[in-house]
Amino acid sequence: MVFLSIFNHYKNERTVSYKTRLIKMAIKWTPTKLILWVANINLKGIAELTDFSVDLDAQTAFVQLKLAGEDEAIEICLEGFGVVSDGQSCQVTLRYAQANRLWLDNILARIVGKTWTIPVPSQLAPHIGLVTDLFKVEEPKPEQD
Repeated sequence: MVFLSIFNHYKNERTVSYKTRLIKMAIKWTPTKLILWVANINLKGIAELTDFSVDLDAQTAFVQLKLAGEDEAIEICLEGFGVVSDGQSCQVTLRYAQANRLWLDNILARIVGKTWTIPVPSQLAPHIGLVTDLFKVEEPKPEQD
């Protein structure tokens, strides 16, 4: 958030691009162990996050967590996620999701391939351009034979 406050007074497209690059670098450089440690402090007694990865450029994410009292970890893979905004609302999309639990796969199947419209809270309105730039919807590349 310190990085964002430094650049808050700049409002042009080029600066949004710099903000986006800066945030993406910070995400890439954040050690997985640090993410796991912070998440597990917040999930104490509920679950343990055992693995996590996210690639904003490739629009992929992987989460592995062990629910309290369960023996086997839950694994979730997400691909092709993105956000588009018109200023008043956001459209969130997810092209692919898979889990190693049937019940969770069934829930994800109801979400995948649809566009979900979510209103933009007033406190996030000034930052929605940055959010949509970070999670820009990329069209799938056609496969070549």
